[in-house]
Amino acid sequence: MINTLIYCYDAYCGWCYGFSPVIKKIAEEYKDKFIVEVLSGGMIISENPMPISASAGYIQKAYKTVEERTGIKFGEDFLWHIFNPDKSDWYLSSEKPAIALCIFKEYYPDLQVQFASDLQYALKYEGRDLCDDEAYRHLLVKYNINAEEFYSKLRSDKYKEKAYYEFALVKQLQVTGFPALLMRANESKFYLLAKGFTDYETLKTRIDNVLNELSAESKNP
Repeated sequence: MINTLIYCYDAYCGWCYGFSPVIKKIAEEYKDKFIVEVLSGGMIISENPMPISASAGYIQKAYKTVEERTGIKFGEDFLWHIFNPDKSDWYLSSEKPAIALCIFKEYYPDLQVQFASDLQYALKYEGRDLCDDEAYRHLLVKYNINAEEFYSKLRSDKYKEKAYYEFALVKQLQVTGFPALLMRANESKFYLLAKGFTDYETLKTRIDNVLNELSAESKNP
């Protein structure tokens, strides 16, 4: 039986960026045992998009903690906006990268984790503004996706509704922080494997323990 790993993340979440190498390694290692589904959590959703200045002060301190704990590096082009918020034209909103992920899933459902990671690298390392349509163009080239088709979908209500459905689904799963990783064993049975950043060894141990438990249950129903 193929179970499902549900990775709840947000493109703007610094800890999710730090978790990217871990979840990519897990997805590759367990590709024969799991389908991995990535859900966008809608961490920053507002009628009035938030300027970078609203969170720059927090990020100036927090990014170092993420680097030290996870080993990930934030790029100079991203940090320029964090340390020069008065000069930055960035506004933060989780909506557009969530819509982009919904579109991408239809092209490459098996590469959801990779694409989510690419979005975070584009933002947190390369300093691309994910609220700007042009921030996605290099990934369309990478994955050989038709640009005209993609941008038409990016502006459509259909995919916006899909993104907001994911936000609602993450809330329904009672996820209150990111990253979070759950295993769906059946329609009603879920295991919470990670709440917040979790290192690879710890996560692997948890997954293996649950798999052993499920295997024992199937032999002794």
